[in-house]
Amino acid sequence: MMKRILGSVALLGLLMTGSVTLQAHHSLAGVYDMKNPKEMSGTVASIKFTNPHGSLSIAVKNADGTSTEWVMTLGSATALAQRGVGKTGPNALHTGDNISIKFLPAKDGSPLGFLQTVTMPDGRVISIAAPNAQE
Repeated sequence: MMKRILGSVALLGLLMTGSVTLQAHHSLAGVYDMKNPKEMSGTVASIKFTNPHGSLSIAVKNADGTSTEWVMTLGSATALAQRGVGKTGPNALHTGDNISIKFLPAKDGSPLGFLQTVTMPDGRVISIAAPNAQE
């Protein structure tokens, strides 16, 4: 009888853990316009390597001379490290770097996006998104 109770409690724990994971995952297509990739250039304002998603803030000059800070969603710190992107090394981004980016913009028009590629100051193009997250 005790084995059944312990087995039931363990199964219930696994089911509850799985449901939390499923609720936390979301689709890119729900937030970003997958059919309308954009490009822009600006200056790195900040970059955060966190889980479940990192972020890159980029200051972009508007036509009227003002600046808008765009926030780009990145993959996890682990996924970025697998692509050679991190706090150090040849693919590191630093505050003040002038870069160009390709991204999927937010559907609601806010200054948010899902980052796909970065063109570094030296001209190298770094793929940020996993291949299945590309257009």
